[in-house]
Amino acid sequence: MSEAYERERQNNARLEELSAKVSSLRGVTVDIYDNARSQDIIDNTTDTFSSMSTQLKGSAGRLGRMAASGNKVAIFKLSAIIIGAFMVLYYTYKLLFRA
Repeated sequence: MSEAYERERQNNARLEELSAKVSSLRGVTVDIYDNARSQDIIDNTTDTFSSMSTQLKGSAGRLGRMAASGNKVAIFKLSAIIIGAFMVLYYTYKLLFRA
């Protein structure tokens, strides 16, 4: 009877060890999945910024051609856009990083 009790105790101990290992493996699997999702989000964000960069370069080229034409109204618009963009970036930085 004592021998059966000892085997049962050993089985329970091994079952607990196995349960802990399965739990640990589950945690690692969830971490890998979360990391993969984060990487996908980063890739999508990189694509978005790349597209935005291309659009900004095109807009800057058009604004440069407009200013090169010598039209005073066009130069005023270009100045207003640059100042406005700077202000938006400044206040966004101030709001996000100094709050």
